[in-house]
Parts: sequence; structure tokens; C-alpha cells
Amino acid sequence: MEEAGDVVFRLNPLGQLLFASQRATARIGGAALEGTALANLLADADHAQLAPVLAAVLETRAPRLLEARLKTPDIEIWHELRISCYANADGTPELLVVGRDMTVQHATEERLRHMATHDALTELPNRLLLADRMRMVIANARRSGQGFSVATIGLDGFKKVNDGLGHPVGDALLRTAAQRLRKTLRDSDTLARVGGDEFVAILPGTATEAQIKLVTGRLIATLQSPFEIESHTIYVGASVGVSVYPQHGEDDIRLLALADAAMSRAKETGKARAVVYSSALAGPQQHDISLEAAMFQAVREGEFLLYYQPIVDAHTREIQGFETLMRWKHPTLGMVPPARFIPIAETNGLINLLGAWALKAACVQLKQFEEVAKRSLYISVNISPRQFRNDKFLDVLDDAIAFSGLLGEQLVLEITEGTLMIDPVHAESILSKMAERKARIAIDDFGTGYSSLAYLKRFPISVLKIDRTFIRDLPGSQKDGAICNAVLDLAKHLDLSVVAEGVETEEQMQYLEERGCQYIQGYLTGKPMAANVALAALKESIHAKMVPAELRQVTQ
Repeated sequence: MEEAGDVVFRLNPLGQLLFASQRATARIGGAALEGTALANLLADADHAQLAPVLAAVLETRAPRLLEARLKTPDIEIWHELRISCYANADGTPELLVVGRDMTVQHATEERLRHMATHDALTELPNRLLLADRMRMVIANARRSGQGFSVATIGLDGFKKVNDGLGHPVGDALLRTAAQRLRKTLRDSDTLARVGGDEFVAILPGTATEAQIKLVTGRLIATLQSPFEIESHTIYVGASVGVSVYPQHGEDDIRLLALADAAMSRAKETGKARAVVYSSALAGPQQHDISLEAAMFQAVREGEFLLYYQPIVDAHTREIQGFETLMRWKHPTLGMVPPARFIPIAETNGLINLLGAWALKAACVQLKQFEEVAKRSLYISVNISPRQFRNDKFLDVLDDAIAFSGLLGEQLVLEITEGTLMIDPVHAESILSKMAERKARIAIDDFGTGYSSLAYLKRFPISVLKIDRTFIRDLPGSQKDGAICNAVLDLAKHLDLSVVAEGVETEEQMQYLEERGCQYIQGYLTGKPMAANVALAALKESIHAKMVPAELRQVTQ
């Protein structure tokens, strides 16, 4: 026992020391420990758990483990105490306690816990810890009846700094910005970094207009002062969006999404300002308060679904891939049309959450399609303007590809012309990074947005999708025919694939096939269908190499 590297104690049945090894005595710092209760050598917080363990060992004679802190002259050190029972020469039971130092293990576990809940760059709480803090603040607010606010803070001009001066400078800027924001807030507030140049602050007790104006003014002001980083003097500002509990919502998803929507409006309307969320942000035509409230509940209840519409080879009629389309199956309203809920999701920020889920789920579903088809297919997913502009979009894309195990070229990302032309410089940068991942880019609703064709040369585009408005009146419309012919000829010379949307008749199919259109999508070859129905369509098409007629009647 004296030679053991661990601390060793012998105890009587009352838990008093009969013997302490030299290592134990040296660590604890006492000259004579005999007669001392072991409990007195432990941290006060560990006293309560010792007595039941000693009693259990004495009763069962089975060894037990207990993690507890031993007091030393300077600190309390975690030990794993292995407690066992034996009988001495006269049959009296004694306890043997061997304590292994757990300092390194506990430090490692604490570091891992910290890494799991904190942003590696700024050491601020991450999304995981933010969500936990939000739930705690909401619970406290419900008990006390006191409101609070959530502020989303986005740096203005950060992307230019990151692109122009490099990521090391950008990282240093984010660290300094985080320090400034933290000093501006109270100890009771929570500041988290949720990705890119975006921070979130939870502000307990800050709910009135005057309180919000005071806090957001300080947040904006602290980031307007110049940053001195690596011999660079850098000026950035901040746009702040605010949501308030309980006026704007009573759950963390809703409050965060609405604060994000308000922050986006602050950026759109001049930057370096704060905007408190209101229903007016959605516009009178788009905003439906009851439907929006139901959307947040729908996210929690898993009411959103993915449907799949076949994209077929115009010549062989064989399914080559599927376009993914989101649906909402409301428990009382039934299937809510995307035209109703997508604009609301764009406004309140839910589109980022829904879009990330849809992208990953679609990629996973494609693997199941391929298992049935016994060949390679592709999946096409629509990317909304707000998703495309989100700094975390590339991370979402990487996660979907890695999680599903797809090859990048099996993923087609559909983007509208308008999305690309909002900020062509940003679009070019993001599209190039998407192309590096081998993902293919499709221009959705081609020809209905911008008349300029320069972006076809500038951007790494692979697919053009002819909008259904140019297909509907074929083959009878001379003008629509001329437009389709021009698109097909243009795509041929630019080495781009073409998908014609909205094909509903054999005449339309034949017309497009004769003019070199490679792929067809529409009710003729299959309506949007649930995944199990799409799997059935694939099984039937293995031999027939076309979608069975009965599956064309599947309703949305």
C-alpha cells in the first residue's frame, strides 16, 4: 500500500481512518490522519454521496466506485475512489479505499464539454448552448412575467474585409468584435456567435422600446469605432434585429427567426441601424399571422414533407433524377400550397432552417432511389434567395454531401436569375465554391427574370430550365416555339443541359425532343409525389424505362 501510486485508506465500518498511505498523507497535508472521518477529507459538496456508498459496500460486500474531490492545502482534486470490503483476522469488516487521481481526465472532459458548446474562434457560446440558454430564459420569464428581447447582430462590410485582407484578418476582426460586444453587455446577458459574422444576444429584462433602443444603440456604437488589426485600420458597422418575448413569440425558434428577419431588414434599409420585428416587415400581401404561428409549430411537429417530381430523358423516357419540392401537411388545413408558406418563411427566417433540412433529406433520399434503380441518379433542390445569401450556406452544403455520401455531381442546385443578379460579385464567389464541390448549378425559370445573358458566361452554370410559361402553348404558339428554339440552340453552343418544365402532353414532348431538348419534367411523366410513390415509379421503370401511366395521375 505504501508503494502504490494511488492514495490508499483503510476505514472502520464507521468510515473513520485506520490507515493512510504516505502518498495520501503527503497529498492531503496532514501528519496524523488516523481516526479522522473520510468524509472530512472530501469537498463539502461530496459529503452526502459518501455515506450511502459505504453502507452499500458493507451490506453487499461488492466493490463500488465513487468520484469525489479530496481536499489538499491548495485545491480540491478529483479522485475516483474504489471502495471494497474485507474481513480482518478477527472477522471484523474493514473498508479499503484506493483513490486514483482524475485531474487530467476531468480537465479533458471539461475541455470537450467546452468545445461542444462554444465557438472555437471567439470562445463565445455556440448555437447549442444558445438554445439551452434561450429555454432557461423563457422558463424564467414565464415564472416572473417579465419580458426579454433577442438581438441578432450582423457586421456590415465583413465580407469585403474577409475577401480583401484575408481570413486571418477576418478572424481577428471577429474575435475583437466579440470582445467589444461582450464588454457592452451585462453579466446576466448571453452573447453567442452563430456563424459567419453573426452574433445573438439574449437580453433578460430588456423589453420596452426605451430599453431596447438604449442597448442596441450601444451595440452599434461599439462596432463603429475603427479596428486596428495587423497594421490595418478597419471600419465596419453593425445591423441589429430584435424580437421581444412574449409579443413576437414564446419559443426559441420563433424568436431567433424573427430577430434574424429584422436584422435582414436593417441591412436592406441602410445598415448601421436596429430594427424591431413587426408584422409590417412581411408586407400586407404576404403576412398571415395565424399561418406564420402555425409554421413554427409545424417545424417542431415535423409537418413539412418532401415530394419528388421525376425528370426524364426526353428520348428514352427513363427517369434520370428528381426535383425536390417542399410541402406542408397541416393537421386541419390539409396541404398548404408552397406559394402561401414559402414567402412567409423567407420573411421570418425559417427558410434557412427548412432549406438546410430539405437539402440533407433530399440527398439521403437519393441514395434510396439509387438502391432501387440500380444505377446513378441525381437530385435537384431549389435554393431560395435568402439561403443563397446566408454565410452558412456552404457549411450546410458540405454537411449534406458528407452526411449522405453523394458525389457532388449528383446534386443540382436550382437558383433563379433574380437571386444571382442581386449581388453578382457575391454570386460569382459562392457559385465558384459550389462548383469546387462538383455540385451542378441550374438556372430555374430561365428567361423570366433578367434579359442580360452575360451571367451565362460569367457564372459556372450547367443546366437551364425552360419555364412552363414557354411550354404551355406549344406546339401551337409561334412565339413560344421561337423562344424554346433559341434557348435550346444557345444551350447547345454553351454545352449546357436543358430541362423543359411543365410538359403535359405528348405533342409538347415530341416537339421538344425533336428540337434537341434532353430532359423533360411535368405532369405527363409524373406529378410531384411522396417518396414511397416515387420509389414505386422507379421500380416500374426499371424494365419499361418510362413512368407508368397510372403514376401520372398521382395528385400533389
